[in-house]
Amino acid sequence: MEDSKRGTRKRIARRPETSHAEKVDYSTSRSFSDGDRPARRSGAPQHGDYRGAGRPERAPYGERREGGRPERSSSYGERRSGGSSSARSGYSKPGSSRSGSGYGKPYKKRDGAREGMDAMLRRKPQVNGHYSDNDSAPTEIKEVVRLNKFIANSGVCSRREADTMIQSGVVTVNGQVVTELGTKVNVLTDDVRFNGQRLKGEEKVYIVMNKPKGYVTTASDPHAEKTVMDLLKGCPTRVFPVGRLDKNTTGVLMFTNDGEMAEQLTHPSYNKKKIYQVVLDTPLKEEDKEKILEGMELSDGITKADELEYIDAHDHRQLGIEIHSGKNRIVRRLFEALGYEVRALDRVYFAGLTKKGLKKSDWRYLTEGEVNILKMGAYV
Repeated sequence: MEDSKRGTRKRIARRPETSHAEKVDYSTSRSFSDGDRPARRSGAPQHGDYRGAGRPERAPYGERREGGRPERSSSYGERRSGGSSSARSGYSKPGSSRSGSGYGKPYKKRDGAREGMDAMLRRKPQVNGHYSDNDSAPTEIKEVVRLNKFIANSGVCSRREADTMIQSGVVTVNGQVVTELGTKVNVLTDDVRFNGQRLKGEEKVYIVMNKPKGYVTTASDPHAEKTVMDLLKGCPTRVFPVGRLDKNTTGVLMFTNDGEMAEQLTHPSYNKKKIYQVVLDTPLKEEDKEKILEGMELSDGITKADELEYIDAHDHRQLGIEIHSGKNRIVRRLFEALGYEVRALDRVYFAGLTKKGLKKSDWRYLTEGEVNILKMGAYV
């Protein structure tokens, strides 16, 4: 038996050189300890070992080898020290701007329409956000006003309704019943009463809102499901909208109980500017753009835009238009007359006011400084 074992070992020792595809089989011999296991033949790799000639042995996983490649960073996604400049610093979407070979910087979506609209607004003077309560404007204090205006400013009713009440004999001035229309009173010294209750001039209130779609711009409409007044919850003062926006038009809308201010902002003779962002169903042709700027004949006269721009160089359906006309639905009618359909219309500027900082349906009171600037009449 001993000879047989020696013979087996002897045959193994004399076995010719094995190819790289073959393995030496020690399983038929006795087991060897770590100290006396025969060395493997050169050129006979073991499973998992693919050393080339002269290449150092593989170090245990995770350890840095002497003179070898730098070890992998500890956490996934971090840049390896000394590594290639094209290594990722984290995930980025395909097509994004990346450093080196194009990786590393976060993806940023381009919004050309918003950038173009902001650029158009920056060229215009703006009331909100630029003036403090310390800014002042000289305003004339009118002590003597018409009686119906005094009653309306007290929040009781409109001027027209005040005329009806005066004629019915329920209004007294300094204890005397007054029924004559056009009567004037001194707001500082006269005692004006309605049904025996003394009236005081109501404090002026000024509000700006970012109107959402689907609301009618009116103080009261029994046929409308929703009006902008439904959004003014929390405002105890009786106010009314300044001008009108269509039901499907969004954007800047002002409210006040100051009739004189409202007239200055809406009457055509004051030429207050309005800027809209428009989205059409098809791109606007250059020749049609020139027609709107030169002036177009509509059913109620010739109307033209003061400015008209493509706010997105890659999408000529999106436009910014500046206009001072106060005619009903004037922006929609200009484009519809040329065969375009207005898909979206948003007023972003009105007499110096913008919707800056306001989400849809939100509103806020104007500051004293903003009101003073509006009273100056500096913004057209």
